[in-house]
Amino acid sequence: MNLCIPIRHDEGLDSRVSPHFGSAPAFMVVDVDSKMHQTIANAQKHHEHGQCSPFEVLLGHSIDAIAVGGIGAGALSKLLAANIPVYMTKHATVDEVVEAYKLNGLRRLDPNDTCTHHGRGHDGHGHRHGPSAKNP
Repeated sequence: MNLCIPIRHDEGLDSRVSPHFGSAPAFMVVDVDSKMHQTIANAQKHHEHGQCSPFEVLLGHSIDAIAVGGIGAGALSKLLAANIPVYMTKHATVDEVVEAYKLNGLRRLDPNDTCTHHGRGHDGHGHRHGPSAKNP
């Protein structure tokens, strides 16, 4: 089972999770059983609001699910339409996300959980999630 996680910099399993899917510098795809991993640079990280193209970046890679700190409505809708489940994580590193996933500790997202305010960071300064998004 391959889990895709947006990351800030490639530091292997100690990579820090990027707070937003579409503008992450890279993605790490991890086999949750073996923890073998691969990093994919995000050529789409500089996009206009609503123009994230995750499929262009992730095309050709075997991805069974995605874990994110935040994601826009367009990207979430494209992933859900492709039957790729998306999970919310507040964990700091890739390894922590993988372990939480293995223990069923991640909440699956629905369209109400998307980022509704772009242009500001995901650090609590002007960033809002939909009504069902809750911090653990």
